[in-house]
Amino acid sequence: MTSPAALTIVNALAANGGEAYSLNVQSLLVITTLAFLPGLLLLMTSFTRIIIVLSVLRQALGMQTTPPNMVLAALALAMTVFVMRGVVQQEQDKALNPYLSGQITFSQAVQAAEPPIQDFMLAQTRKAPLHLFVDLSGGHYDDPKSVPFTVLVPAFATSELETAFQISFLIYIPFVLIDLAVASILMSLGMIMVSPTLISLPLKLLMFVSIHGWVLVLGTLANSFAVGH
Repeated sequence: MTSPAALTIVNALAANGGEAYSLNVQSLLVITTLAFLPGLLLLMTSFTRIIIVLSVLRQALGMQTTPPNMVLAALALAMTVFVMRGVVQQEQDKALNPYLSGQITFSQAVQAAEPPIQDFMLAQTRKAPLHLFVDLSGGHYDDPKSVPFTVLVPAFATSELETAFQISFLIYIPFVLIDLAVASILMSLGMIMVSPTLISLPLKLLMFVSIHGWVLVLGTLANSFAVGH
C-alpha cells in the first residue's frame, strides 16, 4: 500500500505535457523532523550540561576564545554520544531496526522509541523542576512515567541547567583563588601596574595541566550522568 502524496509538483516544461513528482507523508515528516534535531539535541540529551560546563571552564581559565567555540561544541557532541550510547542502542534495537525491517509501522516505531529517552530524562530530572511544570500544566500524574513529553522536556532542561551551574561553581572556585592570591601578592609588592591576569593565567594553565584537568572534568561530567541512573 503506497503512502498518500503530500505534495505534487508538475513539470510543465516536459515534452510529454507534464511530469508529476510526489512526496509522501512519511518523507515529509522525516524532513520536518530534521529541522527540529538541534532543539531535540539541546533539550533531550546530555548536550546542555556538557557545553555549559565546558564554556564556564574556559572562562575560569581566563581564555575567552581558546578552545574555540567549534572545538567545544564538537567535544560536547562527542561526549553526548558517549553518554547517550546506551539510550541510542535501545532506540536502535526497539524502534529503528524493527521499522527498517518492516516488522512495525512508523507510528509503532515512534511509540517504541519513547521509553528509553523518557527513562533517561526522568533519571536526570530533579523533583523540584518536575513538580513545577506538572503544577503549571494543571495535570495530575500518579506515575512519573505517565508525565507527557510536553511537561518532561522543560523540566529536564531546567534540571540540566541547575546541575551544570553546580558543577561549574565547583570548577570555578580553584581558579578564583589563584586570581585572588596573585592579585594580593602583586599589591603587597607594589606592582599595581602589572595585570594580575598576566601572572595568573600561566599558573592556572600549569595547575590545570599538571592535575590532568581535562580528564577530571570530562570524567566528572560522564559520572554525573551515571549517578543519575
